[in-house]
Amino acid sequence: MLSQLHIEQAVKAALQEDIGHGFDVTSQSIIAPNITATATMRARENGRLAGLIVGLSAFSYTDDFEITVHAEDGQNIEAGQMIAEIEGSARSLLMAERVALNFTSHLSGIASLTAKYVALAKDTDARICDTRKTLPTLRKFQKYAVICGGGHNHRFGLDDAILIKDNHIAIAGSIDKALTQARSFASHMHKISIEVDTLAQLEEVLDHGAADIVMLDNMDLETLQKAIDMAKGKITTEASGGITLETVKAIAETDVDYISIGALTHSAQALDIGLDIDTQ
Repeated sequence: MLSQLHIEQAVKAALQEDIGHGFDVTSQSIIAPNITATATMRARENGRLAGLIVGLSAFSYTDDFEITVHAEDGQNIEAGQMIAEIEGSARSLLMAERVALNFTSHLSGIASLTAKYVALAKDTDARICDTRKTLPTLRKFQKYAVICGGGHNHRFGLDDAILIKDNHIAIAGSIDKALTQARSFASHMHKISIEVDTLAQLEEVLDHGAADIVMLDNMDLETLQKAIDMAKGKITTEASGGITLETVKAIAETDVDYISIGALTHSAQALDIGLDIDTQ
């Protein structure tokens, strides 16, 4: 899912941002150029690993290192567990350290949060999905982390599928007009999804018949259940809007097909992962 080109472009840009004028002034002022070191990357809390190949690339693009990997993306890791060992130039190791940890910690945080949501919905058929609420330029990486957490990807961009939201409906004039225009434009490869927030709007969508997916937005649990009952067997259903770890289980139990959660990517806390120099 992550190409080497995408990794190289993102990591080199991050290194360039951090290196600034071309060197680490602190390390150059303290460490002789011939000094080598070994560092150990370890988890400092329990979670789900993601983005290790991205993080370790920071070392590979900085200098020649001997890297030994002890864990893999998608794996549950525990506090204190060794993830990787890196051996090489001490200056270069410290130069790449923060970029490596930033990528690995951030993406592992997304995977860890996703895994929590997935676990809460495990006894249902509902799939946990991300959204387009991602950090600019990092969407591919963040959506990859969702996969590592056991979740599923929503559309990657505006060109993936037709998704009619409230503002589209407002400009088109009505649900009927929006769906009619979308169906006349769509190729046989395009899915059409439409967002509704009332049962009356859902009934309009079902009567029209052009949509493939209905996004049930910000509905309370009672209304959502009624919507699922109305739509089941007629159209694919997706719940969205303000879904939390406290509410996701009950939402999944309504028999909804998909649950999309922006917080997976925009609000995940970084997993605490550290890099320690071996002083022995």
